[in-house]
Amino acid sequence: MVEATPNVSKARFHIPSLDGLRAFSFGIVFVAHVGFGNIVPGGFGVTVFFFLSGFLITTLMRQEWERTNTVSLKNFYIRRALRILPPFYLLLATASTLTALGVIGRGIDPRAVAAQALHFANYWLIWHGSNGFAPGTGVYWSLAVEEHFYLLFPLLFLLFRKRGVSYARQASILLALCLVICLWRCVLVYVFKSTEDRTYVASDTRFDSILFGCALAVYGNPVLDSTNKRESIWKYVFFPIGVAVLLATFVVRDPGFRESIRYSLQGIALIPVFVCAVRYPDWGFMKVLNLRPVAFIGVLSYSLYLIHHVVFFAFSEKLQPRFGLLFVSVATLLVTLALAWLVQVTIERPCARLRKRFNA
Repeated sequence: MVEATPNVSKARFHIPSLDGLRAFSFGIVFVAHVGFGNIVPGGFGVTVFFFLSGFLITTLMRQEWERTNTVSLKNFYIRRALRILPPFYLLLATASTLTALGVIGRGIDPRAVAAQALHFANYWLIWHGSNGFAPGTGVYWSLAVEEHFYLLFPLLFLLFRKRGVSYARQASILLALCLVICLWRCVLVYVFKSTEDRTYVASDTRFDSILFGCALAVYGNPVLDSTNKRESIWKYVFFPIGVAVLLATFVVRDPGFRESIRYSLQGIALIPVFVCAVRYPDWGFMKVLNLRPVAFIGVLSYSLYLIHHVVFFAFSEKLQPRFGLLFVSVATLLVTLALAWLVQVTIERPCARLRKRFNA
């Protein structure tokens, strides 16, 4: 049985459940960062963000190629800059200024801030630690990974297309690259005894978390491609296996495993989770991903990610000794939502309208 390709609005490209997955990812990161990191795997939220980013952006490039027989690199980088940079620089400047003025934190290193501004924060963290960053901006390392990736990947995708490489072959190559990165992490962990930061935040060791999403986008894409697998196979075989593998990666606590093979297993396990979330948005838990409040948080997720840890640090310094962690966590969430909505209205929406001028 071959299922029809899901309908996608041409007037407004939107993938079902994607905003819900963003909200889910932010929720994991938030709960971990407000003091429950020993219970909730905050790093997994970042891994989901990476996978989601690779899947979405590669899907958009596929659509552009199939409409125009090319991908405009100039327009791609302009769209990327308008999406990422205005909120990033605004919030980095705000947090750094507040730290320099003594409102939050205990001091700042201009070199560390420059590393963040130049999207080199992940390697600064490896070599110097988070000292010198504005409190709460250490999470910006993940943006550096993405920026490094998207400087290179559109060139690779365009090369594939111009050489006539089939989508199946592209997926095989991308998965092979994932294997190479996994082996490189194993060498770093088991041969060179590298620190956790070296494997957790470096671009050369985390690109595969994005590549798994790219591989799904080029072959077996639940938005653009049909499938020869029955709906029941996806729902009751592949999806449970994916969830089981994810749970296993959380249960195994061995540091070597966590920093070598874990990211690869999570990337593989996320494939059936994403397929079911996108292809069957009205099924089971996937319905939750499409609830309006959940989707609203997903829309704000980028600004939420940039803001939440800064707010938490500010509140924990001033309020936690008096009111406790629960109060600080709730206050952080409410204030972060309000600030993210303000950034969405004043910065992200105008930039989104401007980005439309550079669509294919």
